[in-house]
Amino acid sequence: MAEDTHTAVTAEGLLAQLKAWGLPYMLHHHVPLRTVEEAKSVEASMAVPGQKAFRTKNLFLRDRKKRGYLITLEQDRAVDLKALGAQIGAPGLSFGSPERLKEALGVAPGAVSALAMINGVEAGVTFLMDAAAQEADVIYMHPLVNDQTVAMRREDVLAFMERIGCDLRWLSF
Repeated sequence: MAEDTHTAVTAEGLLAQLKAWGLPYMLHHHVPLRTVEEAKSVEASMAVPGQKAFRTKNLFLRDRKKRGYLITLEQDRAVDLKALGAQIGAPGLSFGSPERLKEALGVAPGAVSALAMINGVEAGVTFLMDAAAQEADVIYMHPLVNDQTVAMRREDVLAFMERIGCDLRWLSF
């Protein structure tokens, strides 16, 4: 069996890379969050009046062919996995195991975010984001850990995706 020589980028490494690339962010520390409901309990402390924020929920999925997908959606968006699979050409979508999540994105359950594509690109994960994010001023995401949240301007998130070689696909609902 071939040895895996890829070491996942850590939260500290991610934040240092964002800084090195000149991609500004606002970092918020909070209690560990695992669900949208828990996230909503701390959102008021991060809110900026007048800011059009995109708050996310993230799904790590696999299809019947064992291909990995990271789907970033508006936090209140309902999703039907069968319909989503048909829309993106990935039949048989199901949730990836915590082990596969760690292997593909370098994160634990609860810490999944679009920023995990810094690890996911090399692992061949396909990234899809809710097209509603295109209307946001700022996107809120975990920086590979679930006790911190970064707020980044939409254009800086897109620049990040370009820097890491991530082919971002937009999902319309």
